[in-house]
Amino acid sequence: MPRPVHFEVHASDPERAITFYATVFEWSFERWGPHPYWSITTGNGSGLDGGLLQREGPPPEKGAAVNAYPLTMEVAELDVTVREIEQAGGTVAEGKSAVPGVGWLAYCWDTEGNLFGLLESDPSAE
Repeated sequence: MPRPVHFEVHASDPERAITFYATVFEWSFERWGPHPYWSITTGNGSGLDGGLLQREGPPPEKGAAVNAYPLTMEVAELDVTVREIEQAGGTVAEGKSAVPGVGWLAYCWDTEGNLFGLLESDPSAE
């Protein structure tokens, strides 16, 4: 069965995006290859790593409905992570909502206009 094995973040300002993700999620970045591309390590153990590259077109339109293929990160405390995102220059796209029996979900925009999700596991969420 095919499964996701890699993700990419497209950034108008790669250094700003690196600062954002390193600050909020403690991801590490390493320049790779001759083009402006950075490999992303999201942590140890199981999970998904990715890459960051220079955006080649306009950023997504902020404020639009969630209509993309967003990556969702599991976080320990959704409210704390949302505050860290805002302090690092990101914004909330859709606030905290319950996914019954699963947890709490929110969507945010990074400093580059990319949409991503956050999920705090909580089986009692309703």
